[in-house]
Amino acid sequence: MAIAKASAQWKGTLKEGSGTMKGANGFFETPFTFKSRFEGDTKGTNPEELIGAASAGCFSMFLSAQLTNAGKPPTTIDTSATVHLGDGPTITKIELVTRAVVPDIDKALFDEKVAFSLKNCPVSKALAAVASVTIDAKLA
Repeated sequence: MAIAKASAQWKGTLKEGSGTMKGANGFFETPFTFKSRFEGDTKGTNPEELIGAASAGCFSMFLSAQLTNAGKPPTTIDTSATVHLGDGPTITKIELVTRAVVPDIDKALFDEKVAFSLKNCPVSKALAAVASVTIDAKLA
């Protein structure tokens, strides 16, 4: 299976510093700051926004696979995610909103595939519980 890589660099103090997050494949590189993460500044992104994008993307792809495997291939699946960062800070809630166009499907089958996809897409599983986290930390 595929291996995905990404990196981040932070320069300076928590509140005055700034950073960059980027994917190893070169398709995205985006700035982030304390203000873009905790105060709603739109001049940068934040880890929670990227988690929302990953969650929405993974869910949509997984649902497409489930519908296709059931003989009901979708025309489109549009999913948005709202990620709530609460005290701690801790991600306290992720809200997904999905609108799908699926010809000739009944609501019961669609609801079944939505529930299964929400529980079983890889990003949902990763966000539900992490059994092991490892780190290799060195001073440069």
